[in-house]
Amino acid sequence: MDDHRPLAGSETVRCRIGPVLTAPDRPCQRRIGPGSVLEGRNSVRQADPLEFTFHDTTLTVTHPDAGALLRAAGARLTAGQGFALATINLDHLVKLRRDAAFCRAYAAQDFVVADGNPVVWLSRLARRPVGLVPGSDLVIPLARLARDAGRPVVLLGSSDAALAGAADHLRAVLPGVTIAASIAPPYGFDPAGDDARAILSRLAEIGPGLCLIALGAPKQERLAALGRVLAPQMGFASIGAGLDFLSGHQMRAPHWARAMAMEWLWRALQSPRRLLPRYAACAAILPGQAMAALRLRRQGPRS
Repeated sequence: MDDHRPLAGSETVRCRIGPVLTAPDRPCQRRIGPGSVLEGRNSVRQADPLEFTFHDTTLTVTHPDAGALLRAAGARLTAGQGFALATINLDHLVKLRRDAAFCRAYAAQDFVVADGNPVVWLSRLARRPVGLVPGSDLVIPLARLARDAGRPVVLLGSSDAALAGAADHLRAVLPGVTIAASIAPPYGFDPAGDDARAILSRLAEIGPGLCLIALGAPKQERLAALGRVLAPQMGFASIGAGLDFLSGHQMRAPHWARAMAMEWLWRALQSPRRLLPRYAACAAILPGQAMAALRLRRQGPRS
């Protein structure tokens, strides 16, 4: 998106949500992209893109699979051009309904892919299929692209110990990768505050590269959106707990749980007090999302 403005403070708004996203005070259109878990697998042919709308803002999934996303990101890294990548899931949809700053941050993303089976299922219901692209699965492929393009990698978020472990893991699996910086912001970090601007100024001095942001939503997406303004040559990828998984500071659901689309249940059992209310809120919006997907389906293919 060409119009990047500094993000306002986090005000609360009420938005109607459907498959597409809009901040009520800023009409815009933004294309986003679906994906599959690994490049070259589960590729998706997509005629019309999946959309989510909040009032008059529309966000559209831009890439139908991980292969397409990685090709686009690789081209940007090779050319020394920045980008912002977000991975949309039901929890994000819940937050986007009420957080105008988060809506604006999503509108400023260059790439958005589907991180969550419910979003994939909604896309099929709408007959606008996208593949599954978990952010944590993108860490190593994106870092490999950066290495191959001769670009440094910055690790941002989580804790010092987790970043050190993630850096060690990346150096082990990607010989020759350059970790230019590991930055763990303090507790209570404001993604639009002075500390954020100081970090982004430091990244701007590094020049073209890849920044893996592990702050959780909405902080990571808001920081990435501001980064597109203040460090325009840096590629920002919001990857949630991806660095904690890489370092072993958090345990990801086993493969069988992910294969059965039961990762949410496995995670809820690990941290019920924190995650059960979140998943209940996600379940509450599913009927409305399904109706919105059916409306997209009835629209049929675009001419």
